[in-house]
This record gives sequence, structure tokens and C-alpha cells, in this order.
Amino acid sequence: MSADVGDATSQRTYPSPPVFLPVREGQEARPVLDCEGCSRLDQERRDARNRGDHSAASDAGVRIRRHPHH
Repeated sequence: MSADVGDATSQRTYPSPPVFLPVREGQEARPVLDCEGCSRLDQERRDARNRGDHSAASDAGVRIRRHPHH
């Protein structure tokens, strides 16, 4: 039996090394011009970014993308 088979010190607790995904720059949801709903969501996104709330900014971007005009 080799040293790493059945050896508790060499046992992996994860299936493989972590995967690093690239940041998708420039693929941000764009609001429709002259749409009150899109304008409101875009402002929410900017406000969230300004206060450092990246989760809320991302959520607003998703809502812009899913808005009925899109």
C-alpha cells in the first residue's frame, strides 16, 4: 500500500483546486432610455455602489436586465 492511500494526513477535503472566474467588465445591464422604471433602478444601482453595497448594486442590475422592456 502506498503512503498516500489510506493515510489520513494526505486526505483531500475538497474535490479540486478552486476555480477563479474572470470579472465581466463592460457587460452591465443598460437601462432603456425614457423608461421611468429603468431610470429608478439605475439610480438605485449607482447609490448602492456609492455606499459600497455591491450586492444591492448587482441586484439592481439584474432587475434592469429583467425589466419588461428588455
